[in-house]
Amino acid sequence: MRILDHARIPELPKPYFGKVRDCYDLPDNTRILISSDRISAFDRILAAIPFKGQVLTQVARFWFDRTADICPNHVISYPDPNVVIGRHVTILPVEIVVRGYLAGSTSTSVLTQYKQGVRRMYGHTLPDGLRDNQALPQTIITPTSKAFDGGHDEPLTPAQIIGQGLLTQSQWDDVSAKALALFARGQQMAAERGLILVDTKYEFGTDADGTILLADEIHTPDSSRYWIASGYEQALRDGTRPPSFDKDVIRSWVVARCDPYNDPIPEIPAAMIEATSQVYIQAYEAITGQTFIPDTSFATPLERVRAHLAPYFTT
Repeated sequence: MRILDHARIPELPKPYFGKVRDCYDLPDNTRILISSDRISAFDRILAAIPFKGQVLTQVARFWFDRTADICPNHVISYPDPNVVIGRHVTILPVEIVVRGYLAGSTSTSVLTQYKQGVRRMYGHTLPDGLRDNQALPQTIITPTSKAFDGGHDEPLTPAQIIGQGLLTQSQWDDVSAKALALFARGQQMAAERGLILVDTKYEFGTDADGTILLADEIHTPDSSRYWIASGYEQALRDGTRPPSFDKDVIRSWVVARCDPYNDPIPEIPAAMIEATSQVYIQAYEAITGQTFIPDTSFATPLERVRAHLAPYFTT
C-alpha cells in the first residue's frame, strides 16, 4: 500500500505541519503545500488512506481552475501530484462553512445542534419540523473560529465576527459573497454530474497586498460533503443517510465506538482503509468526470515528492 503518511523534508525551509498538509515557507514569499494521505476529523488524525493526498490535490486543482473567475486563489504551480506551490497568504481567522442541507455529525454541524433543540445558530433561525438531511430553506453560512493553536473551532455569528475584530465589515461582506457564489457554482456543476454538494468549508487569506485569496482546498471530499443525487429522495423518505463518498463513513464508524473528542480513537480496520481509498478514487472520478491515474513512479510517494521538490532544497 503506497501511503504518504508524512512529508517531513529537512532540506526544505521553515516547516509547518498541519493535520493533513506538511508545508514549507520559501524565501520568495511563496509556500510549498504537500497533501499527505492522513485523514482527520474531530480535530484529530484518524488514519492514512492510500492516494488520498493525490485525489485531494487534483480535485482542488479541478475546482480552482473552474472558479478563478469568482475568486482569485493562491495557486502558482503543481510540481507533483500531491504538491501545490502557492502564494503565501495570511489565513483569515474565520473558517467559512456554507451549508445547503440539515446534515453533519460534528459538534458544530447544524444537524447536531438542531437535534439538541437549537433553532437559532450562526445568526440564522431555522424553522421547526425539518428532517435529518433535508434541504435548508436557503443556503446559509455557518462560520467558525479558526483554531490555530490546536483547539476546537467555535461557532460564530456575523455580529461576533465584526464585533470581535476578526474581520472588518468589508472583509466579511467580501468573503461571504464569494463563498456563496463559489458554493452556487459548485452545486450547479455537481448536479450536472449527478451529485449534490451538501456543504463545504472555505479558507480565505490575504496576500502581501491585502488581496483576499481562496486558499487551502476547494470542493474536495475532505472539505465538502457530497451525496449521490439518485439515492437522495429515497434516503430522505426512509430517514437514512443518503449515499455518499465523503469521510462521514469513517466519522460514523468512530462515533459509534467512542467519544471522538475525549476518548482514544480505535484502530481503523485495514479493510475500511482500503475501502476508503477506493471511495476517494471514485469521488475523484465522479466529481471531475476524469479517470484517476495513481502516480506510482519512484519507490515510495515520499521519494517522488522529494525528487520533484529538490529544486527548492536550501541545505
